[in-house]
Amino acid sequence: MSNSGRSEPLPVLAGDLVDLGLSRGALRGHGWQRIYWGVHVVADVELDVKVRAQAGLLLHPVADAHLSHSTVAQLLGIPVPVDDEIHVTVHARRDRHYRAGLRPHFRAAPSDCAQFRGMPISAALQLFVELAATLPLVDTVVAGDHMVRHGFFTRDELVDYCARLRGKHVRKSRRAAALVRAEVDSPMETRLRLLLVFAGLPEPEVNFRIVGATGRLRRRLDLSYPRIRLIVEYDGRHHIERVGQWESDLDRREELDEGGWRIIVVTSAGIFHDPLRTIERVRRALVQRGVRVSPINEGWRAHFPVA
Repeated sequence: MSNSGRSEPLPVLAGDLVDLGLSRGALRGHGWQRIYWGVHVVADVELDVKVRAQAGLLLHPVADAHLSHSTVAQLLGIPVPVDDEIHVTVHARRDRHYRAGLRPHFRAAPSDCAQFRGMPISAALQLFVELAATLPLVDTVVAGDHMVRHGFFTRDELVDYCARLRGKHVRKSRRAAALVRAEVDSPMETRLRLLLVFAGLPEPEVNFRIVGATGRLRRRLDLSYPRIRLIVEYDGRHHIERVGQWESDLDRREELDEGGWRIIVVTSAGIFHDPLRTIERVRRALVQRGVRVSPINEGWRAHFPVA
């Protein structure tokens, strides 16, 4: 197997290199590095997810093998928890090949596949189901919100696809799909919305638009309760980056105040370290604005363990 004509070196099976005349001792030298047992690449190549994925496919030389699960999510830039294992799916149990850092999966049903940089991967809707089967619910919805936002599929397509599912992981997939929303801008906005929903609070509206008298867009609110003019805003900045931004934020705040809006600002600490305080702040504001709210549902704790 040769890498000639390629723009970058590719992983190679050790047996192929030996057949071409390279000794196994040379493979242990400085010019090569091992990705998995039996798969090598030249020493100056970074072992990123793409290279390790290529190596994983080399060890599964069957026509229906494809990359799947969080490996595909990482390749496509979909936010998922860090996973150093490479996931490959095949359709016969005997075709699975185990190595440290490589996780093969067996799938009985035919796969929906796509291509990414010459590699077969799970198609987007099937990928969502794979993530629902292996990730916590919140992380799955984070991925789903991102995929809808970036055009992998629409929310309706996702819900319809999951409704037609049969077999394993149906309940997980349908529950996660039902919580996915369109036009969500960031994973932390997803987490904040789910924190409130799992605590039994009314679900805030995503991306509500405030328009002026002429119909021109004035403001776009990430999370809000428009009827009572309450905004719940995630702020990921640890400091004001520049004076211009600070002044713009002040102007925006004054404009919303004049319109009768109240803003509750939540930082990452309010999600990862003290989520109960965030829930209580929003619940108190809802009550103050005349909303009848049930007692806090303790079910949120299962999804937001305190760091």
